[in-house]
Amino acid sequence: MEKKSIGKYIDEDTDQQEIDAELEDLKEKETSQLALAWMRFKRSKLALIGGLIVLVLVITAIFAPFIAPYDPLETNPQRRLEDPSSEHLLGTDNLGRDIFSRLVYGTRIALMIGVLIVAVSGGIGITLGVLAGVFGGWIDEAIMRLVDTFLAFPTVVMALAIAGALGPGLYNVIIAVGLVVWTRFARVTRGDILSIKTETYIEAAEAIGESKISLITKYYIPNVLPSIVVVATIMMPTALLASAALTFLGIGAQAPDPSWGYMVSSGRDYLTIAPWMATFGGASITVTVLAFNFVGDGLRDALDPVRGGS
Repeated sequence: MEKKSIGKYIDEDTDQQEIDAELEDLKEKETSQLALAWMRFKRSKLALIGGLIVLVLVITAIFAPFIAPYDPLETNPQRRLEDPSSEHLLGTDNLGRDIFSRLVYGTRIALMIGVLIVAVSGGIGITLGVLAGVFGGWIDEAIMRLVDTFLAFPTVVMALAIAGALGPGLYNVIIAVGLVVWTRFARVTRGDILSIKTETYIEAAEAIGESKISLITKYYIPNVLPSIVVVATIMMPTALLASAALTFLGIGAQAPDPSWGYMVSSGRDYLTIAPWMATFGGASITVTVLAFNFVGDGLRDALDPVRGGS
């Protein structure tokens, strides 16, 4: 993001009013750049399609009780493994539960898992990235070596080890995956801060005695937010796939939760006689992952056209 220069050299009488005036100019420029970013985002049809799908998923999660025709946990052994019909749009599972209703409620679990994993990993990664970028030195070196250590292991394998130690359960999976996928947040945050540190308005703030905390809250964090938003969107598919993989292995969401990963896991034994049990759950995961990937790519190209390649 371009920053308007306030001079190469900072005079000793530089005061807070001059910096505030500079920041006001930057805010006006950011407003125009947001409009430009929206124009870039709209050019990508895939990004718009992905955004529409994400919007539908959010609405489905919010209004699940009104959309689902049946209780997702209600069993009816007499109607088990029924084919899709007008009464049960996507058929029933091995316990007679309506698959469409379970998919609808599963949207809530999927989005909750994704958001919480991104929140956990983002909190860890952004904090460490800020510390590495702002303070540098041995702190930067130690954090980057920690990042390299985590990147040396496959995500699912490391999350599986942590989740296995914590025990089965939805929230344990969220913690396990969140503790593994924070590295991208850390690297992007650190890189952006190292770039921002060379700007003259940072030098001006330091010249008048701004504290590190003030620099972080007033200057660094607001300027790295666009990159953080892009990373968070791109990390959603990773979070969903990792949690679904762990659930498939029996560590994540447990019965009778209408989790998409659990639906795929429980339906694998009935693929030959009732393929809809696993198919629709797998299709939901695929569509959701693709939608967030499309949105993430669109945001990256819109907010950072040089790196995005547009």
